[in-house]
Amino acid sequence: MKKRKGYIFTNKRHSEKAIMATLLGIISLAALGIVVFRAYQSGGEALQGYGVTGILATLFSLTGLILGIVTVRDKNSYRIFPVLGILLNFLALAAVSLILCGSEFVRSAVKNKRAGK
Repeated sequence: MKKRKGYIFTNKRHSEKAIMATLLGIISLAALGIVVFRAYQSGGEALQGYGVTGILATLFSLTGLILGIVTVRDKNSYRIFPVLGILLNFLALAAVSLILCGSEFVRSAVKNKRAGK
């Protein structure tokens, strides 16, 4: 088969909502990483500001996930940013749930140890 020469023009574009979803995912993951690192540096003692940052990261991730899902269905835009936004925001939400479940596990283990169980 003969290879075509030339360019293929398309009307597809990068959606602004998809780019925003990707940026929100990056911001969420970076904020969570910084908060976990700073809490580790202080010996596990987290300040109240770290909790607020975690809540904001969760809200950013939910917003980014919704934006990514909405824009992935658009036929007139490229799919790289919506898929990347969904992936990053899902990872950020998974990190938040892992932090919450892990802290509850440690809290219950310390409580059981103190009780002598």
